[in-house]
Amino acid sequence: MNILFVNTVCGTGSTGRIVVEQYKKAELEGHTCMVAYGRGDSPREINGYRIGSDFDMYFHAFMTRITDKTAFYSKRATKIFINKVRTFAPDKIILHNLHGYYLDMEQLFKYIKEEKIPVEWTLHDCWAFTGHCSHFDFIDCNKWLTQCSKCPQKSEYPKSSIADNSIWNYKKKKELFTNVDELRIITPSDWLAQLVKKSFLGEYPIEVINNKVDKKIFRPVKSDFRKKYKLEDKIILLGVANVWTPRKGLNDFIELSGILNDKYKIVLIGVNDKNKKHLTDNMIGINRTESAQELAEIYSASDFYINLTYEDTYPTTNLEARACGTTVITYRTGGSVETADIVVEQGDLKKIIETVVSYKNL
Repeated sequence: MNILFVNTVCGTGSTGRIVVEQYKKAELEGHTCMVAYGRGDSPREINGYRIGSDFDMYFHAFMTRITDKTAFYSKRATKIFINKVRTFAPDKIILHNLHGYYLDMEQLFKYIKEEKIPVEWTLHDCWAFTGHCSHFDFIDCNKWLTQCSKCPQKSEYPKSSIADNSIWNYKKKKELFTNVDELRIITPSDWLAQLVKKSFLGEYPIEVINNKVDKKIFRPVKSDFRKKYKLEDKIILLGVANVWTPRKGLNDFIELSGILNDKYKIVLIGVNDKNKKHLTDNMIGINRTESAQELAEIYSASDFYINLTYEDTYPTTNLEARACGTTVITYRTGGSVETADIVVEQGDLKKIIETVVSYKNL
């Protein structure tokens, strides 16, 4: 069987690593595979095909800023990609993230419907059934249930600085994504599955398949991390994010640092130079790393993994931390509760501290 995978990235980030793991598993089962992706490079051992170029991606992002119509550009790159797909002749297509400024999903779904190819679509967020956003919990918006309009998150990813086309986006997605002959929806969490059932994608079979991590990499390991950062006598509270924003709990971590005494140290992975300017003396900011081994070392060296996210589907970081033997504490947010050891209410920093102290009798 020929299997085509489609995702924004291949081999990097949580979704990119998931795609590569699925690819390798399918190859071991005797299938011929190809991964189509839109950013960066693919690992050498992967039969990868990049859709478009950096210029295509930047232009797509630029047009999204103006028109709010993400995933409706990269038309020439997508046309070339569809010709490549016709040559590959997939018996099955496995979709992941279609957003990310690299694909014209109108051409893709026209091809899928014409060729009647079986599709399995893993949703990592809510973007597929909204008129704009990838998450809506932070502002408690329910417009996606009926018809998105006047999007209150127009300035959030995928950001639009001018137009609001949430009505058009919602209708167009509904038109494209419904009435596919053979489509199965996969979600990593029960929480997301329940949302999908209420959306216009609810006509399809929905299955929950929890994300997994490579336990050959993510396991308790020794390192010099504590020594390197002079943390030998500290209680480390770790946070990890691709992009740190208030929605990911950055402000809460800063507030938490002001409450903790000096025997604690907050370590945040994934911060940029702008974030670092706001960190306190009780915090260490480390740039994003694509090294899974380095992450495993940091998880293992930490006493707690604290996930203060206000929006999340099924955070892989929770799984990685637990696999490394680190206790995970999270806010009661989305699918994060399904992958944590301890759950506290959103914003309850006092409870976070009480939990940390009582959990290890510190």
